[in-house]
Parts: sequence; C-alpha cells; structure tokens
Amino acid sequence: MAGAKVALITAGGSGMGAEAARRLAADGFRIGVLSSSGKGEALAGEFGGFGVTGSNQSNDDLKRLVDGALERWGRIDVLVNSAGHGPRKPILELTDDDWHTGIDVYFLNAVRPTRLVVPVMQKQKSGVIINISTAWAFEPSSMFPTSAVARAGLASFTKIFADTYAGDNIRMNNVLPGWIDSLPATDERRDSVPMRRYGTSKEVAATIAFLASEGAAYITGQNIRVDGGITRAI
Repeated sequence: MAGAKVALITAGGSGMGAEAARRLAADGFRIGVLSSSGKGEALAGEFGGFGVTGSNQSNDDLKRLVDGALERWGRIDVLVNSAGHGPRKPILELTDDDWHTGIDVYFLNAVRPTRLVVPVMQKQKSGVIINISTAWAFEPSSMFPTSAVARAGLASFTKIFADTYAGDNIRMNNVLPGWIDSLPATDERRDSVPMRRYGTSKEVAATIAFLASEGAAYITGQNIRVDGGITRAI
C-alpha cells in the first residue's frame, strides 16, 4: 500500500456511501469515512483506514476527517460526498426551515468538504470529487422536493467548479442514482424503471470508482445517471 492514493467518503456509514468506501478500498485506496452513526469508523477499520463520527453539516467534523487523512497519509486524492435525508412534504407545506435543512443536507454537504480538500489537491495538481446526487435533479419529482431543488443547484455548482479548477487537474462530477436497493422497494417504483428492477449500491459504487480512476481523467463537470433508464433528459 506504499504510495497508495487516499479517498474520503462523507455520510459513508451505510448505503451508497458505505458501498463506495468498500469499492475504493478494494481498488487500493486508503480510506477515511465520516458518518453520524459511528458505523463509518467500524467500516474504515475493516480496511486499515480511519473514521470520524460526526456530521457533514459541521465544518469542524469535516476538518477532523481531512486533518486525519493528512496526518496519516499526507494526501487526499478522492472525495466522495454522500448525504442523508432531507424534509419531504407537499411543496407549499415546506417551511423556510425545511428548505434551509434541505440545502444543508443536499447541497452544502458537498460544498463544505470541497472547500477543505481543494487546497490540498491544488498542491498535488490532481484530485477528484464525486457527489452522490439524484436522478430527479433534472426531472424533479414531488416525492423529493428539497432533494430535487437543492441538487439542481449542485449541478450548477459542479459545472462552475469544473470550469474553475480543471486547470489544476481537479475534477468534479455528480452521480445520479435512481431507485436503488438502499431504498424501500415497491412494485410501482420497480415497474416504472425500463430495466424493471432496482439498481444496487454496488452498481453506484462501480460508477464512482470509474470516475475516481484514470480512465475518467477527461471527464469533469458531468452528471452521470445510474437509474435504469427512468429519466430521459439530455
């Protein structure tokens, strides 16, 4: 593992974030995981990495993750920004506080750690940031109003970021999962997918691993759908 690259995963204690950590560890990355449950510490320990129990809504907790990686390994090559769950109500029943919470959960969750890792990546002249977004960022659903609105903003942020930092060889892309097996399964949702099945967290993690690899070195500012064909916007 000498000279191995380093990947940090936020909200990585379960679901797609945890699966991304497992896949990147299998690909040879040293792993740091932030989670609010404590599961991230246990998961990272399986791979000889480290975890921080805390929130991606806390700049202090995120700094502990970044500082921990730098103290141990002296570099950060990949950041994967996952998220929890924001408010869900009929759109005009959402309060100002609900909308602020949605922005915290689904947009600032990516902005905060990005601020911390970019100076490190600039010194390295390389880095990859991957945000787990949603298939409904461009074809919004009333089921997920705060997620769809905040992550449409994340798509704009990602493009501006890519334009700004591509010259430093720092890439940012979004992965847009549809109905994934980390969510409750229903026949109606499954039947709405052209592939007639839920996707798996492992399939999302494989896409993340590709975007983190040299094979994706010319891809930045993009939104990659992993949704079985349920969305069709171009």
